[in-house]
Amino acid sequence: MSFFRIIKSLKIEGGIILLEKSFNLDKIHQYVGDLSQIAGAKRYVLKDGRAKGVEAFDVRTGAGLNYTVLADRGLDIAWADFKGISLGYISNTGVVAPTYFEEEGFKSLRSLTLGLLTTMGLTYYGTPSTEDNEELGASGRIGNIPAEEICVKTELVSNKPSINISGKVRQAKFFGEYLVMERKIKSYLGENKIFISSYITNEGFDRQPLMLQYHVNFGYPFLQEGTELFAAINDIIPRDEIAKKGLKNHRIAEVPQKNYKEQVFYLDLATDNEGYVVVALINEKLGIGIYEKFNKEQLPRFIQWKQMGRGFYVMALEPCTNYSEGRTQERKKDRLQYIEVGQTKKFELEIGVLDGKEEIDKVKEKISRLR
Repeated sequence: MSFFRIIKSLKIEGGIILLEKSFNLDKIHQYVGDLSQIAGAKRYVLKDGRAKGVEAFDVRTGAGLNYTVLADRGLDIAWADFKGISLGYISNTGVVAPTYFEEEGFKSLRSLTLGLLTTMGLTYYGTPSTEDNEELGASGRIGNIPAEEICVKTELVSNKPSINISGKVRQAKFFGEYLVMERKIKSYLGENKIFISSYITNEGFDRQPLMLQYHVNFGYPFLQEGTELFAAINDIIPRDEIAKKGLKNHRIAEVPQKNYKEQVFYLDLATDNEGYVVVALINEKLGIGIYEKFNKEQLPRFIQWKQMGRGFYVMALEPCTNYSEGRTQERKKDRLQYIEVGQTKKFELEIGVLDGKEEIDKVKEKISRLR
């Protein structure tokens, strides 16, 4: 039975956003032969350059949000746009197949696509270091490992049609760790939200260090001069002297600058009564914003990365388990998490687009109540 026939009998309040609100699904059936005309997921393989062979999925929610999931890059998200406005940042490396991944030191920067989402970890990330004669690079390995058991489907969840992509990413080493990340990415028809769940299981026989970072990256034209960060900040620590100089204006994006040096800020954020954090990046000129929602118990740290350079123009809001000092320093400061044999840990992130003043003001108000 086709997905369209399954949803035909359902009622979605307000109809599908890109259609007239008075439309119902019976009327929509009169205009389309298949739901893919409006929303869904398209599966294909990239063919050019260093991206050759990377399997990708284009997702359209039917409400204006479109994004691309890369199966061969840990089910991370590359391109994303809202009604034609690009939201994320693609670095000068472009999309790079995992074949070209270089782990040591900062060599991973040669394949750092960034996109809307790059996952870093699972056992290290941050400042490179060496432990037990093993070089630990800046990005970790998980975002450069192809996924297995990939499934793309549409289904009904609480009477709502959804688009789902799932798979498993195996980070394993002979005589080393054996961690499996099961990732699920979900969007509902007619909504501008992405729900990302990562279930990490230690399938080996030894306790392992666990470090995970959702490196969520925003770029032009969504990110431009005046785009502003809204967050309920309990405390903020600049990473270094360069960041200290930019502390006063850390919330605001400026114009691209020559020889700009990255600024990194460690933010302690307030939660609601259920332990959730909400942060938002707002572009008042375009009348759109993007929020992130996550559980602080799962992801206790938060990093703001600000890079306003020419061609390197990006701001990242990064819920994570650890700061970016690297595993050696995190261990010394007693901030390193571990995952026991057979244990599964769950990490969730919600990313949503705010369309217009009403939606933006609601999120601003919610954040202000957390202060």
